[in-house]
Amino acid sequence: MPAYESLLITLLVLQGIVGGADTLINHELLEHLPARVEARGEIGLHALREALYGILFAATAWYAWHGAWGYAIAALLAVEILVDAVDEFVENRIRVLPQNERMMHFLMIMNLGLIAAALGLVLLDWAPRPTALQPTSHGLGSWVLSLLSIAALCWAVRDAAAWWRLGRLRPA
Repeated sequence: MPAYESLLITLLVLQGIVGGADTLINHELLEHLPARVEARGEIGLHALREALYGILFAATAWYAWHGAWGYAIAALLAVEILVDAVDEFVENRIRVLPQNERMMHFLMIMNLGLIAAALGLVLLDWAPRPTALQPTSHGLGSWVLSLLSIAALCWAVRDAAAWWRLGRLRPA
């Protein structure tokens, strides 16, 4: 496995861990976002972002996306970047972010740029190969990404339910 593929897996694991900590500490414990009607738009974006990360983690944990399949992974990451950008705009309009959340967001945005660069290098290797989903293993990284995928997808469902519930409430 090329070094940049290992780097991609490491960066994805780091993104999942920091993102999970941000969600648990800031969104849940400090800000109680799923209970705040004014945060409904942000919660909807979080549900979408968590689902996209869950898919990305699962997709890269056990498969190499050779040939034309690589475009699917590139598109998934591009949509993720767009959702993150919109989320930054929305949350900065509805609330003042705690300093630790600002720092976590800074780390995640920097890491997301590194993920995009590493994925670009990986796709340069995968693109010329025949189109196929090639089973692969990244050892412990594959297992950690699988667990992060499950956590992100479960949280996406939870946030989607909160988004739906908040839509039925009126702002105070």
